Parts: sequence; structure tokens; C-alpha cells
Amino acid sequence: MLLFVLIVAMLLGILGPKLFAPSQWQHRFKVGLGLDLSSGTQVTLQAQTLTGKPPSTDAMNAAIGVIESRVNGTGNSGAQVKPQGTNLLVVTVPGQGSEQTIQLVSSTALLMFRQALLYQPYGAASTTTPAASASPSATATPAASGSASAKASPSASATSTAKTSAKIVPEASTSPSPSASGRSSASASASPSASASPSASASSTPFSSCTGSTPTLGTGTVGNPCLVSKSVLALFNNPKFTCGPKNTEAWKKVVGYDKTTPYNNQNAQVVACGNNGGQWGKYVLDVAKVQGTEVTSAVAGLSTTSNQWQVNLTLNGAGTSAFSALTSHLYTTYYSAGQAGDQNSALLNQVAIALDGNVVSSPQIISAIPGGNAQITGSFTQAQATQLQNELKYGSVPLDLKTLYTTSVSAQVGRNQLDAGLIAAAIGLALVVVYAFIYYRGLGIVSVLSLAIAGIIVYLAVVLLSLYQNFTLELAGIAGLIVAIGITADSFVVYFERLRDEVREGKQLRPAVEAGWKRARRTILVSDTVSFLAALLLYYFAIGEVKGFAYTLGLTTLIDVLVVFSFTKPMVTLLAGTKFYGDGHPMSGLDPNRLGARTPWRSSVRRNPVRRRSEPAGRSTVSRNSGGS
Repeated sequence: MLLFVLIVAMLLGILGPKLFAPSQWQHRFKVGLGLDLSSGTQVTLQAQTLTGKPPSTDAMNAAIGVIESRVNGTGNSGAQVKPQGTNLLVVTVPGQGSEQTIQLVSSTALLMFRQALLYQPYGAASTTTPAASASPSATATPAASGSASAKASPSASATSTAKTSAKIVPEASTSPSPSASGRSSASASASPSASASPSASASSTPFSSCTGSTPTLGTGTVGNPCLVSKSVLALFNNPKFTCGPKNTEAWKKVVGYDKTTPYNNQNAQVVACGNNGGQWGKYVLDVAKVQGTEVTSAVAGLSTTSNQWQVNLTLNGAGTSAFSALTSHLYTTYYSAGQAGDQNSALLNQVAIALDGNVVSSPQIISAIPGGNAQITGSFTQAQATQLQNELKYGSVPLDLKTLYTTSVSAQVGRNQLDAGLIAAAIGLALVVVYAFIYYRGLGIVSVLSLAIAGIIVYLAVVLLSLYQNFTLELAGIAGLIVAIGITADSFVVYFERLRDEVREGKQLRPAVEAGWKRARRTILVSDTVSFLAALLLYYFAIGEVKGFAYTLGLTTLIDVLVVFSFTKPMVTLLAGTKFYGDGHPMSGLDPNRLGARTPWRSSVRRNPVRRRSEPAGRSTVSRNSGGS
């Protein structure tokens, strides 16, 4: 009865909200498979501090927590982050889409908010011209909220401005209002086909802060090179430094960013690559004024007014102060000129959000934001808004992470290993069943039913763990399940042997069942306790796949105790009352003659000598001997 109630409760837990939708039941009974049994990617990361020193334990724990949050934030089920040694992290993401998640995790370094100083779109001519002659190819139009969003369109030759439809507004500034300039509004769009028309009459602000000769820039470049140091400007003008969809990471070696320290230096200007609004390009970014660690919350959601996806951003005290100063400076200095058509000012009014040296978004500042609560709006899809949310929320790790090696498992290889594990389990189970019927005969039925009940409970437990705990079964876990077959077999072997010992002593079957159980249960408990403690210690001290073996071993050991006490023993007691087993049928496995039992009459002969027939009184008894007459 206990097992029946337990199985029903587990089934209800699995079906959950789909209880009354039978057509959906098959989708609930799925076991999460690990990387080696399905497909996916595993990456090993080496962690170090920003100064190159070994990380502390607290820093490693913080990094693990952030990476786990980022991986789970992508919606991947079964993703794991495990430490190895003192400075290694192993990130495993099974299933399709794992490579994108691994790339997100591997790029985890420091999230920084930097002002954009220069921008050149991918594919623009590499020839250099005086910076002041860069002509704009798009006009900026005021947005409906009373602030503006610069909408860039590609010209016939090359796009000359950083394309962005994203903008940062204070959280309270969400309702549309007439523009201060009275011009008609234009909806933001992140696609390359933005509808703003190129304007040949828009002028560029002279670079009054330059000293000496005016720096030269590649064709199509916008921004202010006078704000850029000579060394960084030289990197930006390197003709080999290009940013496109096929070299999202290779550019770092070109500019000498082989290590993470250069682009993670918050006090230095850096070059960067980015894909903003569908347009790849290279940037020069100013020193970081706000750190990703100062972001306390980032939530993607639909706007209540425009019905478009946006990201609500919240900063802590230090971040609020720094972000207020940054947005106030950019808005006061560049916003008006950018709205008048100056593409250089339109770029300088953008805050680039850089993660691991790459610009993930470059929204415009359309008002000062003093409260620490802001909204990043634009023509985001739900996936884009969620990705930006994760990058903002989980972007910063207190360590530099270097990818040592990456392992990918194809679906075919994973399937072959899964088949091999299942075949091994089937062979082991079949051998136990054959042994049980050959040696124990009729008692083999109890053995098979015990194994079946234990297998059902194990399967339901694994399904429940997969549904609610993101458990994934690996090849080592299957090995633990195979070992568990032996543990369950050992339990009923101990009980059956104690029972047969009692039968050999001449006891009737029913008393023998109880006496044998009293002798067997202590041994079973001791054996299972030792197995469980071994699994517990192995899980605690081991790393990698060995933990999966220890986990399934411990789980099945507990289930074995439950099955033996709740099913095996009551089942034997029930069978003892039947004629087949109670009378010791030769095929029952409890035949007294086959077991060499001491029958009651033989036992009484040995205990009580045969009494001789009494003789009449007065007559002597003649003993029989070899010399009698």
C-alpha cells in the first residue's frame, strides 16, 4: 500500500498541470540527458584576478554564482557550472543552442558602460580622410516622448553613423508627449532598413579640442578623434582591424588584446567591436564610468504604452551617482547638436554597453537620468530584450576567465553512448534475473518483481528531478544505476539465504519467514548504510562526472531499502500462505528435501532414544552381544 501511494504521488507530481490533458503526458515523462548522452558543449575556463594573481575562494564562489545565474537565465535545462581545483571552472550545456550559451559564458569578464567616441561601420572604405569631412548619411528625428532617437539609414555608399534605435530614458518617462521642436515623431527600428532619410545638408561639429594637425579617419567614420589618445587612435586606424560577423573575436589579436586586461581596464580608452541594430562596426570607447557590478536589476518586459519590448535597469548607490553624471554630461553636451543633424554628436551621445571587449548595445541618452532607474527602449524582439537583460544582469564576474579548451558532442555520438549504457544495464539485469530463477526457482518471481518495482520508482524519481531540479543523467549515472541492480539483488539474496537456513533447521515456512527476516534485516540495513555513506562521501569530495555516479548510487540505495521493507518481505509473507510455497513444492525454491532440512521425526529420534518393550516382573533381561548363547 505504501509503495502504491508513493507511485501515485510521483505520477501526480510528474503530470502536474497536464493531469487533465492526456495528449501532453508523453512530454512530461522525459529524462534529462547529460552532455555525453545527448549533445552539447563543455568548456573549461581558467580564472584569475584582474592583476593576474590566483583567485581567492570567495572570488571563485562569486564567479560560479554569476555564471550559474547567466546560464540558467538563458533557459537551458541541465546546464551546470562545476569547479575543478582552485582556478578552473567547467561549464556544461547539453542540447541544441549550447554553443551560443557557452559563448555567452566564455565571454563573461566585466560589463562596463562607456561613452562611444568613434565608430566606423563594417565594409566602409579603409582610406583615411580628415575627420571633419566625414559626412553624415542620416538625420535624427525627435521621438514621441519629447526626446529623440537617432535613426540611421545606410546611404548608397556606406553607413556613416552607429546604427541604433535603442535609447535610454528615465523609468518615469514612458508616456508619449509632443516634441520640443514640434517635428513629427518617428518610430524606432533596430533593423538595417530604418526609414530615416539621408540628409546631405546635415553638418558636422568642428573638433575644437584638437591640438596640432587634425587626425584622419577612415571613410564613413563618425565621432571626435580629438577625444581619443594617439595610441588608441592608431589601433582604430589599423587597416587590419575590422569588425564583421566572421571575426567577432579574431580582432582582439590584431590590436594586441590577447589578454583580457586591456579591454577590461576601466581607466583606459579601448577599441571594441559590436553589432548594433544589425550593423557591425568598430568603436573607440572612453574610460568606463559605470561598472556592471553596479547593476542591481535588469528585467525585460513589454511597455504598457507602446507595447514594445524594453529592459528596465536599476543601479545601486554608486552606480546611480556615476550614471547620473554621465547621462547629464552627454545630454547637455551632445543631445541638441545630434537632433540638429550632427552625426558626430549623435554618436557621442551614445553609451556603449561593453561586455568582454564587445559592444552588446549602444543606446542614446535622451535625457539626464538622476534616479538610478532607467529604461532601454527600441524595436527589440522578445529574444533580443531577454538577451540584453541577461547581459546586463549577469555580465560582471570578479575574475578574468580564459577558455582553455572546448568539447562538443554531436547528437550521434551521444546517442551511441546512450545505447551502449542501456545495453549494459539490460545485460546486467538479465543476468540477475536468470541467476535468480536458476538458483532460487519460484522465489525468483519475488526477485524480478522487486527489481521491477525499484526500477519504476527510480525512473519516476529521475523524471521528477529532471522536471523540477534540472537533473541530467550522464553515462556515469547509468553506471550507478547498473551497480544499484547488484545492491538490490544483494538484499534479496541475503533474505532468501536466511529464510532457507531457517527451513533447513526444520521450521515450518511461515515461522521461517519471520525468523529469517529478523536475521536478514540487520544485514541489509548495514550493507545499504555502507553503500549510502560511500555514495555521500564520493559525491561530496568528487568532481565532474563522478558526482553523477555517486548521486544515482545514493538514490537507488535509498530506494532499495524502501522496496525490500515495503514489498519484498510482505510479498514473501503472502506467498508463504499459498500451497505451492507452503508445502515446499520442488520448484518453489523452498523444498525441504532439496535444502537438506532436518525433518521433525528425524529430529525427535535423535533427541529421544527408542524405548524398549517392558519385561514381566522377576525376569531378567538378556542383552544381545556377540558372545551370547
